[in-house]
Amino acid sequence: MFNLFSIELAAALLPPALLWLYIWKKDPLKEPTNQLVKATLWGVGICIPVAIVELVIQSILFGGDAEPTNLFQSTATAFFVAAIPEEAAKLLALWIVLRKNPYFDEHFDGIVYAVCVGLGFAALENVAYVLGSDEWFTVAVLRSLLAVPGHYIDAVLMGYFYAVYYFVDRSTKNAVLIFLAPMLAHGIYDALAMSASINPYIGVVCFLLLIIVCILMHKEAFKRIKTQIARDKRGY
Repeated sequence: MFNLFSIELAAALLPPALLWLYIWKKDPLKEPTNQLVKATLWGVGICIPVAIVELVIQSILFGGDAEPTNLFQSTATAFFVAAIPEEAAKLLALWIVLRKNPYFDEHFDGIVYAVCVGLGFAALENVAYVLGSDEWFTVAVLRSLLAVPGHYIDAVLMGYFYAVYYFVDRSTKNAVLIFLAPMLAHGIYDALAMSASINPYIGVVCFLLLIIVCILMHKEAFKRIKTQIARDKRGY
């Protein structure tokens, strides 16, 4: 009934879909479906242009070498090739979605829309990784536990500070944190993940640190979600 392609596709799309539904369910006052779909499609739409930009940056910095061979290269790749262009593109997409959106009227809305953008991006990226690997099941499982939730956490941070800046305090600090917080979270995650492949000894240390960082980031994201929902209930 189901061929291998459909199973692989489902394995790639299920994790972002579940996180999408989770954040939708957490929203006390639901956003219009068409606005959420629009935000998600913007996330999907920026994925390929960002991939092209990343290939150009990779070629300029490292001559196109795909695999980092030392800690400096893995860290530079994590931030300059992945985190900075990806989070910049997501922020641009979020701004486009929200700039004339009359439904963006609550603190939690920033997180909702940012997560839609982030998970749209994560969904297409995940499809590319899973379908492009011979070890698709292993890739799907690992990315469902680490990479896709990573994009979700980055989006929560971006949406949180976007709403704080928009509704609470239009300070330079909050404006900077809209981009800086998710970029740092993304860069640290990718630096640890990429460094894990340099050699077995570094790999063990980096993998353990990655698990710890992921747990801490999940706690931080959950705290930000609770804070924004509480603000909306208080009305300020």
